[in-house]
Amino acid sequence: MSAASSHALPLNPVAERLGYAGLLPFVLGALLVWLVRADAHPYVTAMLSSYAAVVLSFLGGIHWGLAFRQNIPSPQPFVWGVVPSLLAWIAVVMPAYAGLVVHGVMLVVCYLVDRRSYPALGASAWLTLRFRLSAVAALSCFLGAAGS
Repeated sequence: MSAASSHALPLNPVAERLGYAGLLPFVLGALLVWLVRADAHPYVTAMLSSYAAVVLSFLGGIHWGLAFRQNIPSPQPFVWGVVPSLLAWIAVVMPAYAGLVVHGVMLVVCYLVDRRSYPALGASAWLTLRFRLSAVAALSCFLGAAGS
């Protein structure tokens, strides 16, 4: 058992509230894609895509932080931790109808990776919140792509 799994990370109520608040740009962005005039549409889709990229980078960075807790860190969390950022970077420059799909898929993939890796890293208490946040964020990206 690694040092990380022997010291489980409890769910922090402040982080939980901030996580839910972090859904506002996703939901608002997806809604605005469908509501704004054509001249504002590129700005709204760019906003949604950029925010998704920032969140994906954050999700990758979590793996670095959790890996630092290990006595002898595996290279796997460090390698995986850069993948979401790199793919999000590419998705940001794609047309919104495609880039937002990439973001949505990556949000789902990040959750699936976390579901496998968080227990070993002592963070399984966060998985329910991660599922909820990922589901709403990915759905927002898919709805934004559909409206593009």
